[in-house]
Amino acid sequence: MDGRDWGTFLLPYEQTVEELKVKFKTMRSELKKREEYTPIEFVTGRVKRLSSILEKAKRLNVKMEDLETGIEDIAGIRIMCQFVEDIRRVAEYIRARKDLEVLYEKDYITNYKESGYRSFHMIIKYPVQTALGQKIVLAEIQIRTLAMNFWATIEHSLNYKYRESLPDEIRVRLKTAAEAASILDSEMSSIREEILDAQMTFEENSNTTTQLLKAIHQLYFYHLVNEAIESQERFNEIWQAHDMEAMKGLLDHVRGLLSEAKKGDLPDGL
Repeated sequence: MDGRDWGTFLLPYEQTVEELKVKFKTMRSELKKREEYTPIEFVTGRVKRLSSILEKAKRLNVKMEDLETGIEDIAGIRIMCQFVEDIRRVAEYIRARKDLEVLYEKDYITNYKESGYRSFHMIIKYPVQTALGQKIVLAEIQIRTLAMNFWATIEHSLNYKYRESLPDEIRVRLKTAAEAASILDSEMSSIREEILDAQMTFEENSNTTTQLLKAIHQLYFYHLVNEAIESQERFNEIWQAHDMEAMKGLLDHVRGLLSEAKKGDLPDGL
């Protein structure tokens, strides 16, 4: 090992991970607002541990002075999706970005590994603006389903424990588990529309409830105390009955009261 300052060496990678996490989380939020559904479930990121970097460099015969180009996943981002179909869509969004360059891709979903590992990898070049100027950093983006990620996390832990030499029994059971995870993904894809419809209905109902409670609270601001109390009592009845159509009707009614109140004078003292 050379005598470099490893903390300083890893700084651009740490910055890259943080910036990419923010960008992909922002992408998720924007897609949700635009389309009510986003293919991104959640985003995580990490900088490879120094011990893992050195072990990989040794395994791949990468010299210490070539780490920045020889080890492509020092900075790593994971994007989790609900469905296999979402993975391709996320990859398209990444390819279209102008703030990074995709160098190449590895499709371990179509061509899964012998171990059963499934994921979609993209190796990118990312220009990070450091205190000393721009630096081009290599990073790996892994896109996978929740089932794929669960399996991969377990496999990684076991490989670390056995130093890449898994006992045959565990290897076979892991492969069986990988097949089960793949079947689960296929089953979820087959009822994808029903799942999405249920999720969107839940989101719509949640938003209606939140908007109604806020609107009832606003009635007090306009000194419509009796109306606020009556609306709250009506809300409680509707909530117990799980009647969302009645909930929407009450929301329209309260909004009507607020609209009329806003046409008049502001409350005394304002």
